[in-house]
Amino acid sequence: MYEKMMLARRFDERGQLLQRAGKVNFHISGITQEPSQVAMAFAMDKEKDWFLPYYRDYAFVLSVGMTVKELMLSLFAKAEDPNSAGRQMPGHFGCKRLRIVTGSSPVTTQVPHAVGFALTAKMRGESSVSIVSFGEGSSNQGDFHEGCNFAGVMKLPVIFVCQNNGYAISIPFSKQSAGKISDRALGYGFPGIRVDGNDPFEVYRVFREAHERALAGEGPTLIEIMTYRVTPHSTSDNDMAYRTKEEVDAHRAKDSLPAFRSYLESVGLWSEEKEQELQANIRKELDEATEYGERAPYQAVEDAFRYVYAEDAEAGEVR
Repeated sequence: MYEKMMLARRFDERGQLLQRAGKVNFHISGITQEPSQVAMAFAMDKEKDWFLPYYRDYAFVLSVGMTVKELMLSLFAKAEDPNSAGRQMPGHFGCKRLRIVTGSSPVTTQVPHAVGFALTAKMRGESSVSIVSFGEGSSNQGDFHEGCNFAGVMKLPVIFVCQNNGYAISIPFSKQSAGKISDRALGYGFPGIRVDGNDPFEVYRVFREAHERALAGEGPTLIEIMTYRVTPHSTSDNDMAYRTKEEVDAHRAKDSLPAFRSYLESVGLWSEEKEQELQANIRKELDEATEYGERAPYQAVEDAFRYVYAEDAEAGEVR
């Protein structure tokens, strides 16, 4: 778990550097949210479950099988990008082999999609769970409420994950909701749980229980992960226009990644030697993926209209 957390952190940092250097156009960060994302991924069944992540879920998708090379191809918007062949912005994940369902830019649209996958699993009698994550701003969208209501009525095997990082772009949580997001589950007839995102073991426990409930036919669970967004909303955002550096620094000091490393060292599972080896391996993987992503070709111009208009399979023509 720690290795995946650190891999995601270093990828995220590299993405920011590449954008600032003018190598890529855009990056959206999930720094400090990695421990909870890895923990929830480890609680899932990677062979059977369906994953509908949101745009900060680098640690989550890396934990269910995506590679740094694939994420770099997306960052550079190249043809080999498995998410969208370079058509979507980074963070819009989709990978058929890993059961990661394609997401889109309008927030919260993935929630009813996750409910649909859960309904399909129930109708087919399949032993699978769909998990969908989103920010707390998304919990105020109609898609969230419609998805929760339908899933509650039908007792569907789906886990709703609100990663409450304090801000919906520039709007603080205090101006978004007067109560806990997790309390909303009560109105839809299933459990709602708030968990500290800085405690990956507790996050893992909560998700394992939600997963077991879903497989037992007991229906959905809404889990609100309390975390904080220490970076701007994206590389296009000036967060100092709506919050202070002191606020950000105070939360950055609570970063649970070094705390998790300290715990592993205290129980004899980690050491400085292992840390140096891990950092060297990650640096090598990132360097190779960055070089590959930068040199890889863009999508061919003649493919620009693929998946947009109907194609004549025999003539190979776009209509």
